[in-house]
Amino acid sequence: MKLKLPVSIPQLPPFSLLFPASKIVPTPRTSRCLSVSSLAYLINNNSTVSSKETQDYNIKLHHLGSHGQLQRARELFDEMAQRDAVSYATMINNYIKNHDIVNAEKLFLDMPDEARGIVVDSAMIDGYARAGRLENARVLFDEMPQRNVYSWTSIIHGYFIDGRVEEAARHFDEMPVKNAVAWTNMVLGYARNGLINEAKKTFDQMPQKNVVAWTVMMKGYIENKMIDEALKHFSEMPYRNVYSWNVIILGCLEARRVEEAVQFFNSMQTRNSISWTVLVTGLAQNGLMKQAREYFDRMPNKDAAAWNAMITAYAAEGLMADAQELFRLVPKRNIVTWNAMIQGYARLAQYDEVSEHLILMLRSCINPNDATIISILTCCHGMLELMQTHALIVKLGFEQYTSLTNALMTAYSRIGDPSSTHAIFQSLELKDTVSWKAMILACSSHGHSNNALEAFAQMLKSGAKPDAITLVAVLTACCHVGLVQKGQKLFNSMSHAYGLDLKAEHYTCLIDILGRAGRLQEAMQVFKNMPPSEQDTAVLGALLSASRLHGDVGTANHVGTLLIDLEPTSSGGYVLLANTFAACGKWDEFAQIRKKMRERRIKKAPGYSQIEVKGKSHLFFSGDKSHPQREEIYEFLRDKLLPSMNEMGYSLDPLCL
Repeated sequence: MKLKLPVSIPQLPPFSLLFPASKIVPTPRTSRCLSVSSLAYLINNNSTVSSKETQDYNIKLHHLGSHGQLQRARELFDEMAQRDAVSYATMINNYIKNHDIVNAEKLFLDMPDEARGIVVDSAMIDGYARAGRLENARVLFDEMPQRNVYSWTSIIHGYFIDGRVEEAARHFDEMPVKNAVAWTNMVLGYARNGLINEAKKTFDQMPQKNVVAWTVMMKGYIENKMIDEALKHFSEMPYRNVYSWNVIILGCLEARRVEEAVQFFNSMQTRNSISWTVLVTGLAQNGLMKQAREYFDRMPNKDAAAWNAMITAYAAEGLMADAQELFRLVPKRNIVTWNAMIQGYARLAQYDEVSEHLILMLRSCINPNDATIISILTCCHGMLELMQTHALIVKLGFEQYTSLTNALMTAYSRIGDPSSTHAIFQSLELKDTVSWKAMILACSSHGHSNNALEAFAQMLKSGAKPDAITLVAVLTACCHVGLVQKGQKLFNSMSHAYGLDLKAEHYTCLIDILGRAGRLQEAMQVFKNMPPSEQDTAVLGALLSASRLHGDVGTANHVGTLLIDLEPTSSGGYVLLANTFAACGKWDEFAQIRKKMRERRIKKAPGYSQIEVKGKSHLFFSGDKSHPQREEIYEFLRDKLLPSMNEMGYSLDPLCL
């Protein structure tokens, strides 16, 4: 179990690499980007003497960026009469930590030459690396006339993020000067790439080990699900700080060793608010809501993170009444508090509650961030709701937030508007793998198969790597347009070309491709050769549909029996097999299947469709005559739609009615 805590446990923030190892003792407030301590370092070590006013502005810029107020930070930046390298580095980092690499790059490229230097260049290298643009990071690194430990460590960290471990190790070996942070970054990089033995070897080679290095090694064990090794390492630590204790408590909670986590917590001589919050959140995510609330109530000084943790825990469990109770009591609400409530109601698809809390949030002068909008998008099930949310995105200036725009594309596709998905995709300056996937899925799921294949080709040209879901969409597109060889080639290349494991969904697509093309024996051979663990109902359903399509009763009977045995209480297998017998005139076999359904009390769920008209949802069930406008609807179907379908050459299949 991986706990998603509402607070960030510090993880070697990039700018912390700028100051000496003796000063690097992470605190609960450290973030992944520019910290208060590193900002002070930059101010004190800036090559140009900045005015007190400029330094004050820089601190305010950092504060606004840390609280997600990116627009206000940029306004303040534009107001500055004098900007120094720290000003640019801070604003660039504000963009980076808010996932806006496009504006970070724009500011970096537009800044005056006199403001450029090792600090800003290093910040941009880190931003490129975190955005997955390692080539840009490498080019900038190679162009730097001077480099410091942060420059080196940022590019090394980027290689680790991209999984290029050998390149990371080579750059580490080339570093002219290595401090404890550089060594610790290597330990962390190896551990996060699953190379725990290399991490331990590097840790053992460190000339000097401080408490951060010890804790990072322990965290590596935890992230690789080696809790026993982490506990042993913890017991061997020559010294520990509060962060070390918090990490081991977190590790035990992730491993569901709750009693040990509680024992460690009770053994702590000094606890901070993070200690309490880690325990409360971990207990809640282990299903111990009552115990979590007890510790929350015992907490001596509840800060915003603690309140948010408990509210988030209730919301995650769908206990919105309890979440609302604490929400009313919390002394001061921040963006995390509001997001917890909005996300909770969004999970329950309660759009009215989501809208109400969004309005209250805006009235309290707290602007939504990308997480807020993504939550709202997940519960937009109508065009009106989605267009209102889209308008809010534009008003907030979030159009180029890639993760947010990806969610918007998916939302438009979900409500049946692939043209809007395409328009948004075209306007997106920085397209990542998820952007391409959203576009391909939109095309494939709405019958635009050729467009899906064209988008996939462009994706490969861009250098983006498809994932397993993207390839399902592409295989589906191949199926719909009858590209058998292309589908087979893509299926066979998944492992060696893209490093992906074949799953049941991919086998289902290939069987569907072969089955629709009449190559039933090849489809059956694919089924026989696939791992038994992947032979699920979808695979069998595709094979049974192909058998029915081509009237192969023997194969249909064999596959249908397997499908019924796999899911004896589901009507799908029975109905599909019965319809196959009926289509082939095997009425005795048809009757036997229907009799078996009656004996086992299997009932077929009626099919239905759903449309939205003027913001109101309408459901239509098969054979249902309860709709108040049923006469007009049937008249339209009889007099207009069916004649049009007949003119186009479509003939109804009675078995599908």
